[in-house]
Amino acid sequence: MAELLLDSDIRIWVFLPIVVITFLFGIIRHYVTILLSSEKKSELEQVKDSHALMRSRILRENGKYIPEKAFHVRKIFFNDEKKGYFKTEKRETIAKNPMTDPTMMTDMLKGNVVNVLPMIVIGGWINWAFSGFLTTKVPFPLTLRFKPMLQRGIELVSLDASWVSSASWYFLNVFGLRSMYTLILGADNAADQTKVMQDQMSGAGMMAPPDPSKAFKAEWEALEICQHDWALKGVEEDLTEKIIPPETIYLENKFT
Repeated sequence: MAELLLDSDIRIWVFLPIVVITFLFGIIRHYVTILLSSEKKSELEQVKDSHALMRSRILRENGKYIPEKAFHVRKIFFNDEKKGYFKTEKRETIAKNPMTDPTMMTDMLKGNVVNVLPMIVIGGWINWAFSGFLTTKVPFPLTLRFKPMLQRGIELVSLDASWVSSASWYFLNVFGLRSMYTLILGADNAADQTKVMQDQMSGAGMMAPPDPSKAFKAEWEALEICQHDWALKGVEEDLTEKIIPPETIYLENKFT
């Protein structure tokens, strides 16, 4: 089979425009998502519980740098059987039904409008405007199983599977520009279509909140087995020897 040669105008009028359109659409989607996103309010009890768990974890990790009495006072505050925070504070998890919560339904509708619908419209327009074009070639051989993925819109059995059509090139850019979005917009951006689809498939937006009672129990058990191991034992003597050498102390005592 003869080797195909692409016209240089394809690079200017097909290859690069698809890249630019996809990239600019991701930037616009990011800022539109920020404008349409609703502010999520945190309840006072949730903030209080999260700070308590954080303080307990810090005590377990850095308790060796405070005196033993201070460590046990803080440990009793959290783990005392009668007055401990993790024993007295009772929380009830109220699972919200996304089908009856108007806020969650509105957020789901906004996500579909901003992410799914424009991608289908622009993908259909690119497939219509640049239909039948070959944009590039993968620099390594591929099997025939890759033809439906890389040559969407072109039905040629004799064509090598390494060639990429215009429609497939668009979808490769949709999922391949995430590094550019991270570099320009930051790690937590709304332009990354891969992350959006993963959240939709896993149902991250409809997940129930964590159970505080289970978190309290796990942290209580971890703090209960934690023992104080004084890491600064003898530090005063070591600092005194480093600041004032023993020879100096000996000479002072000798002359006095």
